[in-house]
Amino acid sequence: MNHSQQGAGELVSAKTRRAQIEQRVLDEGEIEYASLAQEYGVSEMTIRRDVDALEASGLVRRITGGAIKAYQKAEEPSFESRASRSATEKMHIAEAAVELLEPGETVILDSGSTVLAVARAIRGRRLGLTIVTPSLLAAIELADEPDTTIIVTGGQLRPGELSLIGFETEAVYRMYNCDTYIMGVAGVDPVRGLTDYHRVEGSAKRAAAGAADRIIVVADESKLGRVQLLTVAPLSAAGHIVTDSPADHPTLVAARNLGVEVLCVDRDGKPGDRVLDEAL
Repeated sequence: MNHSQQGAGELVSAKTRRAQIEQRVLDEGEIEYASLAQEYGVSEMTIRRDVDALEASGLVRRITGGAIKAYQKAEEPSFESRASRSATEKMHIAEAAVELLEPGETVILDSGSTVLAVARAIRGRRLGLTIVTPSLLAAIELADEPDTTIIVTGGQLRPGELSLIGFETEAVYRMYNCDTYIMGVAGVDPVRGLTDYHRVEGSAKRAAAGAADRIIVVADESKLGRVQLLTVAPLSAAGHIVTDSPADHPTLVAARNLGVEVLCVDRDGKPGDRVLDEAL
């Protein structure tokens, strides 16, 4: 369909235009702000607002200069690739997340590059934690930390991740009553919730979530608005989300509306205000 043939932008209501943009993304996979602005005879800012509204509804996902399908699946990048990507931002997220922990807690530390940064941020704080983890890297990171007890789950080794998965992993989680689960995710979405790339690892994450009184999700901005293969838990299951994203990201707005406490760290690593059910 040639949308430009339907008249100037002022003759098309915002509701109609957004429905057409949604269909365009579904048909073509990707749209650009500039081309749509020209076709509809409106500003790029108007198209951006349309896309923001569609993303808040879980229908599309923003990218630089445009939008793509919300539920496009992706292959999991290697651990080395993820660890090197946004490393500074992940450390800032990790340091803010550790500030939420109380001395003496029993904490499940997930696998993944952002949670490994949390393990590093725990070092030297003498919190006296009991750590339950499927991550060999996190266990090694904290092995010499004074007053810290490390419990490594059993299970099948994922060689590239150096983490453990499987029914043995889940059985260990069910043995313990934990205070906090620090969860790494592949995607955070208002509709699909907290998602992961893999069925087996996602199942282990569900068991971990069931073993803890609260969930702290650590996720850099690239995870927000993304949906991967398996939903681990609804967005409302998160007690906290710690991220480097601006607070007005549609996914974070949706999270606050569900009662999730959102903590955004700025580019210098300083935590911003915690926001709960607060209009922007």
